[in-house]
Amino acid sequence: MIVTGEQLRGARAMCRIEQSELAERAGVSVDTIKRLERTAGPISANIKTINAVVKTLEAAGVVFIDENGSGAGVRLRKPAEG
Repeated sequence: MIVTGEQLRGARAMCRIEQSELAERAGVSVDTIKRLERTAGPISANIKTINAVVKTLEAAGVVFIDENGSGAGVRLRKPAEG
């Protein structure tokens, strides 16, 4: 999956996570998060870095939506009922 800077910014905002908290959880620097979020379009970074950030956001409930002609996006996973 190709992830964009816009998706990362939106995902973090939906989770109400500060850049510093996301960086700590993902094991990357705050400068890395800032750089990735500033990227217009697909992010370019070490695959381990991208995976760490994406997995951290997914663990917080984010679902990344692939480009399907209508644009890539993010949403929050529906909470389990019960």
